[in-house]
Amino acid sequence: MPAKSQKVSNATKSIPHAQPKPPSLNWPSFEPKISPEDLFLHELYSAQIVTISNFWTSSLCKKYIKFLRNLPLVTTPGKPRRGEAVRVNDRFQIEDAQFAERLWSETGLKDLICAEEEKDVGDGVAASPPRSVQDRWGGTPVGLNPNIRIYRYSKGQFFDQHYDDSNNLIHPGPPPQAACTTWTLLLYLTSPTDGCLGGETVFYPDPPAAGEKSKKGQASPDPIVVGIETGMALLHKHGKECMLHEGREVLEGEKWVIRSDLCVRR
Repeated sequence: MPAKSQKVSNATKSIPHAQPKPPSLNWPSFEPKISPEDLFLHELYSAQIVTISNFWTSSLCKKYIKFLRNLPLVTTPGKPRRGEAVRVNDRFQIEDAQFAERLWSETGLKDLICAEEEKDVGDGVAASPPRSVQDRWGGTPVGLNPNIRIYRYSKGQFFDQHYDDSNNLIHPGPPPQAACTTWTLLLYLTSPTDGCLGGETVFYPDPPAAGEKSKKGQASPDPIVVGIETGMALLHKHGKECMLHEGREVLEGEKWVIRSDLCVRR
């Protein structure tokens, strides 16, 4: 397992052979979509991993896959640059502030992210004070990174263990403002119900500090395996507090992912 101080991979940067940037894309609408009232954040691992089940409907995912198949996807090099993790997939990347804003504001994501956390109550007694929006997301959220990435993993493709870097940028707004990315956003468009087997996202929590042991006496916690679900959004913290993670090999079918990042005011 690579040391965290070592730069293993930066999943937010372009691959060595950049593809030509098209002038614009006529992205499909977000219909049909789930009512925002039916969307919920599920904290899978405290302050690190959050999921939103059924963020997109199955029919919307199918509509987007049909659209994405027509994009000029580029296969990543089989041999990574020095210090980067092995990644084998097909990808497309575009700067599209308008699509990022739509994904942020038209899907209910903005309301979920910016909502105040409710008190954790057990047996009528508050177990812990709620965190502020700024504490939860590493700053005041302003939207999504306009750097949109499309990933397709076919049978035999994978993304080896790595960390995601945080990046500084000028978020287009309006108004434009200095921002940085704090959480990775992955939107899965396929799952085993669509014939995609494998491809789980697996996180490796840091082992206990020196001299400490987990309750079971283990030196390291068990990996956290997140199976892909059609239409599920996964958010995980990146940058200095990023957890080591990987995308397991796809065994059958295709794994389609839309990737962006949560941006906060800098």
